[in-house]
Amino acid sequence: MFPLGYGFGFFGFWMIFWWVIWIVVAFLVYQDAEKRGMNGLLWLILVLIPMVNIVALIIYLIIRESQPQSQTRVAEKTPLEILKERYAKGEITHEEYERMKKELER
Repeated sequence: MFPLGYGFGFFGFWMIFWWVIWIVVAFLVYQDAEKRGMNGLLWLILVLIPMVNIVALIIYLIIRESQPQSQTRVAEKTPLEILKERYAKGEITHEEYERMKKELER
């Protein structure tokens, strides 16, 4: 058979090996970006582009969200907090605020 590096013509065994590695890395970046609510396809493409891939990977690791989106909790406001905000904005009068507050406290 052919010695390593000569069996695949111009590209050689090692070139194919590194492309496979980068494709796997790009796929992992894609999955991670999607979990974090980022544009996974954009990062997949950037990590696959030759001469940009290492820089794009470093940038991605720096700017990515700290937690996956599914684990990020959005603080939900209680009905009383929403009522207070409406009163503070002037959407309801003091009488309406007191009446609604009493209803919510029951």
